[in-house]
Amino acid sequence: MNTAISAPPERSTPRRAAGVPGRWRNLSTLVGVTVVESGEGSLTTTLFPAIAKTLGLGNTELGLLSTLGRLIGVPFGPFWVWYANRTSRRQAIFVSTLLSGALAAASGFADNFLILLLLQTLQAGAVIGLTPITNAVIADSFDDKARGRAVGMLYGISAILSSVIGPIIGLLSIWESGWRWGFWGVGALLVLTGFLVLVLFREPQVGAADYGAAVQRVEYVRPRFADSVKLMRVPTFSIMMASRLLSGHLLIGVFGVQFLVTERGFDNAVAALVALPFGIGYFLGTVGGGFVVSAIDRRAGGNGRVVFLQAAQVLFAVVAFFATQFDVGAIGFYIALWGLMGLAQGLNPGVNRPILMSVMAPELRAQGFVIYLTIFEVIGWAAFTFVAGVLADAFGLQAVFFWILVVLMLVNAGVLGLLYRFYPRDRARVDALIAARVQEESR
Repeated sequence: MNTAISAPPERSTPRRAAGVPGRWRNLSTLVGVTVVESGEGSLTTTLFPAIAKTLGLGNTELGLLSTLGRLIGVPFGPFWVWYANRTSRRQAIFVSTLLSGALAAASGFADNFLILLLLQTLQAGAVIGLTPITNAVIADSFDDKARGRAVGMLYGISAILSSVIGPIIGLLSIWESGWRWGFWGVGALLVLTGFLVLVLFREPQVGAADYGAAVQRVEYVRPRFADSVKLMRVPTFSIMMASRLLSGHLLIGVFGVQFLVTERGFDNAVAALVALPFGIGYFLGTVGGGFVVSAIDRRAGGNGRVVFLQAAQVLFAVVAFFATQFDVGAIGFYIALWGLMGLAQGLNPGVNRPILMSVMAPELRAQGFVIYLTIFEVIGWAAFTFVAGVLADAFGLQAVFFWILVVLMLVNAGVLGLLYRFYPRDRARVDALIAARVQEESR
């Protein structure tokens, strides 16, 4: 099968909708896995003040934990996608979730920072493959018009459920060893979730939603490494990679609770209350944003997605300025603004994922999301968290938040403006490629 993408036609061929069997059950299963795994991920940041008290740690150690937890994705992200290609995505999700649960449970026994760092880094490497595999499954299960809603539901429902878990996790800080019980509990849930994947998940064929009834006839050729590298030649893909490096809003999930404890004087349990409004806002942003993107597609075409994505960056920067640069003693002030930051951040997945899905050939989407989420996001996140941790100890988190959450996000919005020139053409090329494959196999 030829994976080359031909020159764009005058107008993009509309993607054909296809009802892929089991797609809603798969989406529900992936939501469950994502909730449990995000709960483990937020456990360290939410309970870090309690962990820090037990093990004698500071902001630098928190930055190091987050940095290595992301850097491990560079080798492990491609590994899990390779493993899924050699076996099945169902098996890859099961094995990674099971391994992640074992390592999370072991983290509860850590008696010094080095052991905790090692176990949490390996745990992050075990779980990192879920995100690119999940996004590829959604692309194969839902047609282009429905992907924004599907992605919004995945991340939105996961966020709202995780936000309920956040304050509960925060209550564990009341007990000296509460954070240990948190790791043990989440580890057990991860193991249970892995076995539920074996029972409930049914793997869709690659390109099922794009090719429709012709999917059985379109030849599937396993992608090569060289094919993945060629994605960088797609202008839209490269711009989105650069934008990922500038996505400073991800920092709020790492240092948000720590900021409220160390800079604003709230205790750990009270500061953790912002997780619920943030999750509610994120839910409204992802689910609502997915439906808004679908409406924009009908009225404004491809560039409507670009306008929406730019607006999300600007909105986050404005809200973050008021949320982090003014010292107000009432936790209610921060609860409200954390909710608005969650809303602004939640607008992103329902539009940036469909943008990427629409400019990659079906067989390259998992590889593309590995590059996007486990390499470029990792580089940006690692740089932000490590540098922020060091600078926060020297200058304070408020100053760090101003430059990364406010200024850098405005720069990001400007960079995304380049998509106006390239995105419609790149999307049309993939539409033409899919239409040509279906026509060729239908002869």
